[in-house]
Amino acid sequence: MTDQFTLADSAAQLILKRTTLRPQIALVLGSGLGGFADSLTDATRVPYIEIPAFPRSTAIGHAGQMVLGHAGSVPVAAMQGRVHLYEGYSPQEVTFPIRVFGRMGIRAVILTNAAGGIDRSYSQGALVVIRDHINLQGANPLVGPNNDRFGVRFPDMTHAYAKEYRQIAREETAKLGIPQHEGVYAGLLGPSYETPAEIEYLRSIGADLVGMSTVAEVIAARHMGIKVLAISCVTNMAAGILDQPLSHAEVMETGERVKTTFEALLRAVLPRISADVSG
Repeated sequence: MTDQFTLADSAAQLILKRTTLRPQIALVLGSGLGGFADSLTDATRVPYIEIPAFPRSTAIGHAGQMVLGHAGSVPVAAMQGRVHLYEGYSPQEVTFPIRVFGRMGIRAVILTNAAGGIDRSYSQGALVVIRDHINLQGANPLVGPNNDRFGVRFPDMTHAYAKEYRQIAREETAKLGIPQHEGVYAGLLGPSYETPAEIEYLRSIGADLVGMSTVAEVIAARHMGIKVLAISCVTNMAAGILDQPLSHAEVMETGERVKTTFEALLRAVLPRISADVSG
C-alpha cells in the first residue's frame, strides 16, 4: 500500500505541472466562501477529481477544485471547498490536501470556515479570528504510525494559530473598519447541528464558536511546520441563542452577504503573510 507521503508528493507534482506559479500561501475556502478563488488572476483550475488520491467534496457550497492564481501580486493556491469527517472521510483523508500543500512548498495556510456563534457579542456575519481550538471530533489525523518525513511524533500545539498572523488580521480589520473579534473554535463531528444543551456545555468549557471542520487541518499543518491563520464567518448563532431552527441555507446566505468584506480582509492580509514566508 502506497504511503500518504508518496501519494501527497504525486498529487503535488501533478498540480505543479499545470502551472508555472509556485505559491507559498494556500487558502482553504469553506461553505459559501469559495467566491474568492473566482477573483484570482492568471488562474489555473484543477478539479479534485483529476488529482490522484484527492478527496472529493460532497457538501453544498463546496465547488471541489483547486485554483492557482494571483491575489493582487501574491501567488496563492486556493481550495474551493474541503471535505469533512461527517462525509465519511477518515481524518487522514480530510487532511490529505494539507499534506499536498506541504509537498507543493506551501509555508502558510489561511483556513476559513462557516461557524455557529456561541459568544453572544457576535452578530450574524461577524468575522472571527481563531486564536485556539478545542478538538471534540473524537479523531486526530496523526493517529497511527508517524511518518517522520511529514513531522515529529508529538507536535507542539501551543501556538497552533500563529500569533503574528493573528496580529496582522487584527491590524487589517481595524484599517478596514471591520468589527474585531477573536475566539476559541470548538470542532465537532456533525453533521447534525448541536443541541442547546451542547452549546451551553461548549460555552462552559471556553468555546466562542462551533463548527465541523478546520481542527484536523490545523493539526496536520502544524505537524508539517506550516503556519496557520484561521478566520470564521459566523453564519448563524448556535442552537438556543436565538429561538429559531438552524439551516444550511442560512449558512450559505450569510456567506454570500459578507463575501465582499471577507474578501477585502483576505486581500489585506495576504501581502503581509507573503512578506513573512518570503523573508
